[in-house]
Amino acid sequence: MNLKKPLWAEGLNSETESASSSSSSSTTPVGELVSSLNKQRIYREVTLALRTGLRDASAEFSFLRVRGLRNLLKFLRSVAESESAIRLFSHSQSVRELQVLPVLFENSFKQSKDDPIPNLDHIFSVEPMKITSPSTDTEIALALRVLEGCCLLHRGSTASAHQFNAIKVLMNILSTRGVLERGACLDAFISIMLDSSTNQMDFEACRGIDKVAKLMKDKQADEDIRLKCGEFLLLFIGHINSRERPPKLRVHEDIRRLLGERSASLIWAASQFGSTLDPEQRQTALHIQARRVLESLEMY
Repeated sequence: MNLKKPLWAEGLNSETESASSSSSSSTTPVGELVSSLNKQRIYREVTLALRTGLRDASAEFSFLRVRGLRNLLKFLRSVAESESAIRLFSHSQSVRELQVLPVLFENSFKQSKDDPIPNLDHIFSVEPMKITSPSTDTEIALALRVLEGCCLLHRGSTASAHQFNAIKVLMNILSTRGVLERGACLDAFISIMLDSSTNQMDFEACRGIDKVAKLMKDKQADEDIRLKCGEFLLLFIGHINSRERPPKLRVHEDIRRLLGERSASLIWAASQFGSTLDPEQRQTALHIQARRVLESLEMY
């Protein structure tokens, strides 16, 4: 969804400017009309983009779901550029048929091995059996990016993620899937756990730190994923340190036990970095610090 400026707004805006210049009042009937029309237009575009994307994202075939997820991801990126669109998206997630997370967990993240064995009587049923193609690597990676975007734009989505046992689902993806999905999974963890104590407790219950540290220490794993694990630990520890009542001792003891004293000290010091940096500089600093932590593991 691209929120382009409507053609009809140009004439009305010029009228609004001339009217406001000749009137002491900052609000005019024409200006109110323009504002109302803009809100209605954005609402229609938001709902249309969601309905179209969710329809494809819940299709039976993976290639259709991939198309829907790509459109949803494009939509979320467009929404992030407008405060009014963000508010409308947040409001839309209270409407059942426009909610994104249920579609993700009931389709792309659904595990076929957990499906019940069909009853033999169903084979002879009049209604045909619904055959759903399994999720591909691309589909799962896209679904993780959509999940990440939803949680960043709408804090209520983190609570919804907890209802779908998101941490447990993502842990399974991190343990069993490939490079593409693991990278997206680590990013999604951060957005899901940000300011969400319930998801953080789920992460602790699943021994998330142990699994991320184990993957980071695995020299057979892809180097980019190992670096991504380092970045995740830096962000995670930094967030814990910023909390008013953080369980600091336990987490830092776990890091020391899993990665060694040298790496734990580096993570402890580097987790406070870059609070005054712009996003691009912060990302560069994060990557450099993660590289140093990874190099320290070679000496451990």
